[in-house]
Amino acid sequence: MSLKRIFVPFGLLAHENPLGLPRSGSPPQIPRIMRGLPTKRPIKGVSKVLAVSSAKGGVGKSTIAVNLALALVRQGKRTGILDTDIFGPSIPKLLNLSGEPRLSSHNQLIPLSNYGVKSMSMGYLVGEEAPVAWRGLMVMKAMNQMLCEVEWGELDVLVLDLPPGTGDVQLSVTQQVVVDGALIVSTPQDIALIDAIKGMNMFKKVDIPLLGMVQNMSVFTCPNCQQATHIFGADGVERECKKHGIELLGDIPLHASICQDADRGKPTVVSDPTGVHALAFGGIAEKVSGKLFG
Repeated sequence: MSLKRIFVPFGLLAHENPLGLPRSGSPPQIPRIMRGLPTKRPIKGVSKVLAVSSAKGGVGKSTIAVNLALALVRQGKRTGILDTDIFGPSIPKLLNLSGEPRLSSHNQLIPLSNYGVKSMSMGYLVGEEAPVAWRGLMVMKAMNQMLCEVEWGELDVLVLDLPPGTGDVQLSVTQQVVVDGALIVSTPQDIALIDAIKGMNMFKKVDIPLLGMVQNMSVFTCPNCQQATHIFGADGVERECKKHGIELLGDIPLHASICQDADRGKPTVVSDPTGVHALAFGGIAEKVSGKLFG
């Protein structure tokens, strides 16, 4: 017995508009809850939330984030910083803090403070040398707790130090919390800018205002002969800012003292508040504050 093959023209199987969406004009606005997305909520007691991202590891983002938070404190802003890097938290080292946070009477985590900045990090909850070998579900649960179960008190600005990449943590933060603005940190090197642009596009997709970019490790000046060398290339971030129509918020050089200050837990804005590097961080903070508060 022979079986007949039935051929269906490909055109009948393919459908240009399977969901029946309108072919012109704006797509219908489907509520977030109907799309299976959480409703964005403000963080209790926090006036403005600022995300600091790089989407690339090793470009000095956490150092920028901490010095920015400290510069905001110097401008009179009540400031906190939330370390959202579950696997590689840096904030405890940068702020010279350790120890497990206490619980408030409302069963909320109480932030640890130094130099006038309140902070919360996974680094306070696990040992300094203990690896966080968790799968995605555990990571998301921990992230949700740090977003929603910290008693910040009253803050003008909460800085979110985001981990590298554009994955689960970034999406969890941007979909659950009202974020008022984001800035991208990158070196001028093309290999770093590739990921920085991905981070930029992620914020655009989730409708978070992009305040601008910070160019880090822009130039190294020899302390002996004073010759300037662009180790990671020159003006790469400035070029991308012009290309994408966003502001270059500031330029931080590659200098040994910034690294040394970070390693000893006394960031540059604290260790040398009137120095040229601290003033550069202060200039970035002024621009960010102007954009956040108008």
